[in-house]
Amino acid sequence: MTEALHVIPSNAPVSTGVRDTETLAKALGDVLADTLRLTFKTQVCHWNIEGPLFHATHVLTEEQYGAMFAAADALAERIRALGHLAPQRLDDIVKRARIDDAEGGQSAEAMIAALAEDHERLAHRLHAMVDLSEGRKDPVTADLATQRSAFHEQAAWMLRALVRS
Repeated sequence: MTEALHVIPSNAPVSTGVRDTETLAKALGDVLADTLRLTFKTQVCHWNIEGPLFHATHVLTEEQYGAMFAAADALAERIRALGHLAPQRLDDIVKRARIDDAEGGQSAEAMIAALAEDHERLAHRLHAMVDLSEGRKDPVTADLATQRSAFHEQAAWMLRALVRS
């Protein structure tokens, strides 16, 4: 039984016809990094929002960070399915992400607008992943990227609509 606990995770070749899995795994890891950073940033807004939009924003951000938390698992599992290890260090996540932490002392409007911009940024990154995946015979990753992009585009729209005057 103790032998089973000594197994060290490693990369493993896969034979599904997908080409250049290393490039795909790196791109997925980058999207995973942004997803985790945006999940946290969304929770920061959820925890700290005040004012007349409190309830609407509190409910919306809770739905969004819950969906992104689940998506992080799907992204990491796709990396593993391609035969590579998912990111293992928080500092690696921080380095790879294009999403920055929330600024302190922002108004509700500024927090919501920043989240909308970040969702758009991540949608752009996912659009590029669709092209990357299709060029490497990986319809599964392309489909995952399409689904995730649709989520982020809708999230950006909902956030923008919330603060529209």
